[in-house]
Amino acid sequence: MGVEGPFPSSSPLKILDERLHADPSRVVLRPFHLGWQAKNAPGSRALKLVHDIAAMSDAQVKAEYARVRGDFVARHWQTEKMFDERFEEVEEETDIDCSGFSRMRRRLVGAFFCHEYSYAAAALMNPSIVPHPDQSGISGGSVRFAMSLRAVGEGHISSIAFREGLVSDHGGLELAPEPPFAVAADAPDLDTLCTDCTVKVYRSEDANLSGTVIFPVTAAQSNGLEDLRLTHFRHDDGSFEYMGTYTAFSGRDIRSELLRTRDFRSAELVPMTGDATRNKGLALFPEKIGGRYMMVGRQDGQNMFLLDSDDVTHWHGGSLLMAPKFAWEFIQIGNCGAPILIDEGWLVLTHGVGAMRQYAIGAVLLDREDPSKILGRTRYPILQAENDDRNGYVPNVVYTCGGMRVGDQLFMPYGISDSSIGFAFLPLKDLVQSLD
Repeated sequence: MGVEGPFPSSSPLKILDERLHADPSRVVLRPFHLGWQAKNAPGSRALKLVHDIAAMSDAQVKAEYARVRGDFVARHWQTEKMFDERFEEVEEETDIDCSGFSRMRRRLVGAFFCHEYSYAAAALMNPSIVPHPDQSGISGGSVRFAMSLRAVGEGHISSIAFREGLVSDHGGLELAPEPPFAVAADAPDLDTLCTDCTVKVYRSEDANLSGTVIFPVTAAQSNGLEDLRLTHFRHDDGSFEYMGTYTAFSGRDIRSELLRTRDFRSAELVPMTGDATRNKGLALFPEKIGGRYMMVGRQDGQNMFLLDSDDVTHWHGGSLLMAPKFAWEFIQIGNCGAPILIDEGWLVLTHGVGAMRQYAIGAVLLDREDPSKILGRTRYPILQAENDDRNGYVPNVVYTCGGMRVGDQLFMPYGISDSSIGFAFLPLKDLVQSLD
């Protein structure tokens, strides 16, 4: 994978053998909703289902629950706790008097209102990476990282998955083991919120970050949380916060939202406002410039724009930063993640789309104090799909939602044809020298 164009001799781009793949065996236990009719309407499916379970004999309940338990308890973390929680929700929603139900019958009701969901069965793509909040015990040019992934499951629903690991400035990568159980982040206060309110989600106390998945929880997000672009943002007082823009897709409309967290144990999902947020592909600079928040985006679907605001959740207007110039980006150009501060200025990874809708990755260097000034851009792609990597869920695509500086290296995880994740290192001096 890769092209020789940007570099005068053999490419300094180092592609690792390590890959992450879409995996249908990664499942989470989720609520199952019978939504065809109002739950308390006469003849509603949910109401009838609870009555059917109430009519079962104790022996039938025992036999059926033994079967369910044997099939599913070993596949999930705290399965029966989930059954208990779902029973309580269903009891409240259906207004049925279940006071006489045994513990086993209650759990059987809960089981009927749960299902397994394979969150990465269809595709795995578009990673973003930031330094992990826990750097204890790390030395010698290594960095512990937190990486987000766009996982796509049944119904083409996108969620946000994570993976932790260790990367070194000499080109080493060690992914933390993936836990056997994946757990959906919880949004306990969702029912009390207005349509456009901030939603707070919580990682389970029993799950690490690599085993956590954030699913759509609001109507605006119902068909997916797409392409999280994380950055480690430094506030004016010197404190840090992880912030990342992503696209919320309702199945009909899109809008940009902002994930905010200090520790990845809880996170706020914040709707963003302003005409610029009705588009995909916003990426936040990791600090204010001239006292203003700044972003790069693609408001018209073709060109890159530069935006500034005094409110990190409200974005309006924007000015043209870059237009397609070379054949590999004639159809569109946009960012591939948040700008990265290097010695020479702001490095922004870009994507270009050329003939046959082939996606490739390039870069642009912006002035440190005035990012509207372009200091150089790649004439040729840094990376494009070749050979077997052209095949996948969406063929002929390489794409990333963000790289990370590690010493004098750029470390870049990237999606391959929307079916797997690859990893690459590139010396920053070689990349800067290749810019025109």
